[in-house]
Formats: sequence, C-alpha cells, structure tokens
Amino acid sequence: MLPVDEQLALIRRGVEQIVPEDALKAKLQRSVATGKPLRVKYGIDPTGFDVHLGHTVPLGKLRLFQELGHLAVLIIGDYTARVGDPSGRDDSRKGLTDAQIEANAQSYLTQIGRIIDVARAEVRRNGEWFSRFTFADVLGLTGQITVQRMLERDDFSRRIDDGTPIYLRECLYPLMQGRDSVEIRADVELGGSEQLYNLLVGRDLQTDAGQEPQVCITMPILRGLDGEKKMGKSLGNFIGVGEPPSEQFGKTMKIPDTLMCDWFELLTDRTPEEITRLTDPKQTNPRMAKEVLGKDIVAFYHGAEAAEEAAARFRQVISEKKDPDDIPQVAVERASLSDGTLPLFKLLLALQLASSGNEARRRVQGGGVTIGPDRTKMSDPNAPIAVADGLIVRVGSRKIVKVQLV
Repeated sequence: MLPVDEQLALIRRGVEQIVPEDALKAKLQRSVATGKPLRVKYGIDPTGFDVHLGHTVPLGKLRLFQELGHLAVLIIGDYTARVGDPSGRDDSRKGLTDAQIEANAQSYLTQIGRIIDVARAEVRRNGEWFSRFTFADVLGLTGQITVQRMLERDDFSRRIDDGTPIYLRECLYPLMQGRDSVEIRADVELGGSEQLYNLLVGRDLQTDAGQEPQVCITMPILRGLDGEKKMGKSLGNFIGVGEPPSEQFGKTMKIPDTLMCDWFELLTDRTPEEITRLTDPKQTNPRMAKEVLGKDIVAFYHGAEAAEEAAARFRQVISEKKDPDDIPQVAVERASLSDGTLPLFKLLLALQLASSGNEARRRVQGGGVTIGPDRTKMSDPNAPIAVADGLIVRVGSRKIVKVQLV
C-alpha cells in the first residue's frame, strides 16, 4: 500500500467533502499498519438500464480505492429501488416491479464492470437483509430517527414549502441506506453531494449498533449535457457508459465550454496542470480541448483506437460536412410506396429516424432533415419523396441512414 499521505492526496482529488477527514486518516493509518484493507461502500439502485457518466464519478473513486488496495463493496439496491430515493429530486420516484429491478440489476453490473473490477469487489444486494425484515424490525429501524431530524433534509423542507407531497415510504430510504452500512460494516461510504444526509444517517446507525462509524466522502454533482441540471436519465441529458463511441464522442463535443473543467476533473485522470492548460482558451482552442475530452471518455470505455475513429468520423461528418463511409442501411418495403413515393414524415418513421408522426413533423419543421447527395434541406413533412435504393436521409448531424428497398 502507498503511504497514508499519498493515498489521501489521491482520494481528495475531485472530492467535495470528507466527513470527518481526521477519521479517514486514522482509518488509513490503521490499514497500512495492519495490512487490512478498508471496506469502501457505494450503493446504486437499479432504476433503469443505463449507467451514465454521472454515476461514474463516485464509481471512479471506488476504482481508485481498489487500486490503493482496499475492498470495494458494491450495494445493488434491489430493495431501496422499491422505495425510491428523493435526494436531489422534487417529487417521489415511482417504484418498480421485481422483474424490472432484476433486469436492470443485471444490466448495471455489466456496465459497472467497465469502471471497477467487479470480480475483485464484494457485490451485495440489500434484499439479503431487508427481505428478512419483520414489521417489528421496521418499527425498530424507524425508532432510530426523529421526524425533526428527517425534515432537516433540504429536499424535504423545500417540498413542504412548495406544498409538494412527501410519501411516508420516502422517509424509509435514508434509514435503509444507513442500515446497509451496518450490515456490511462499511469503513467509508461514497456518494454524490446530495447524498450527504443519507451517508450521515449511516454513521448514526453504525454508532447505535456499536460499530465504528463510516467516513462519508461526497463528490460534486456532474452537470449534464445542458450545462445546468444534474445528469440524469429522466432529463435525457446524459451519456451512457454503454453507448457506442460515436454517440459518446458526438455528445461530448456539444457540451457547453463551461462544463469542460468539471468534466476533465471528474471524468479523466489528467493532472491539474494539464486541465488548466486545456481549459485556458489562451493556451488551447476550446474545440480542440473538447476533442481531447471526448477522446479521453471514449478511450476509457472502448479503447484508444475507437476514440480516434470516433473523432475522425465526427470531423468528417460535422466539420467537413461529409457522410461517413459506413452508413447503416434500413429496409423499406416497396409495397409501402405509392407510385414510388412516401410522404417525408412516413419515410422518417419507416427508417426509424423518428418514433412518432408528431416527432417526425417536428424534426422536419425544425430544419434538421436533409436528403440526397446534395443535402437538400426539407421543410414540408408531407412532401412526397421519391424513394430509391441508396437514398441517404439525415436527421441532425449524427443520424444518417441509407434506404434499402425490399
């Protein structure tokens, strides 16, 4: 193991709070002296299929602890997912069915494996203990916190002021997350800045259980593609870790310049000196800096070669306004044509470039649809389009397909 001061320097990078920091140093000193790794906890609720870059901020810190020789304890919240954590949200998250949770959990583990070494981690589902809880156990758990303490949460107090409902089951969430720490005897718990309250509840429950309380480490919230709100699936402002290289790179190239410093710090391993140079417009052109960022992100999940190919494809399609060489073909049935034509909005639907007629019309009216080698811009969603083999249709800059008549 590295000396304590060197470990602390690495752990502090990109961290918002360490509560309490002196306890972390003491735990690290004991770990180095005894050779016993710390148990470092991170929990994630399988509420969807996509693990996105926002999740990777604490997961990246978990990977660092693994590299420092400590044990990563990954909690898959198959029971907390039934409750829904309101942290950082304005309303209650809807519960999921058992089948949805299980499917999402399997998908999450595969994607998380791109970030941490799952084979070397201790992976636990909190259903291991909560499925055995009796009603008496629930009463005992709720007796460990007061209503006054629960209402200290910023999101709850805000919702009370706004008149937004707070469901009683939501009050169970921080207690359940805290109980997870008791069950796995966590030394450290990682989370986003909005999770601090829940992490502190874990300290209280561990103390009540006669355990040494965990150290809480929080990371800044990663703002999404819009540059304003927290990255999230429900807002559609995310980059998924399982997305193809071209999507990851193309989305990164569209983020506001104001995000670059945070993204470099939270999503890459570049040194502070490199980040300063790359994000200073006097030293590096912002577009070039963003390309470096995009390649860093793609390389981590798909490799350096894929990152270079994604960058080259983006330059070809966007900068040089050329179509890529590998345009995917989509089948269109000849029988669906009328005198060899289709209304444009129906063609977009047939080519899976829009999910509904209304979306197709919006795309066209927004000026984002071009067809043919001369990139004719279309404005009438009802315009009859002569559909032939090889016809190229584009929606925006990244969705490009070629017609294959069948």
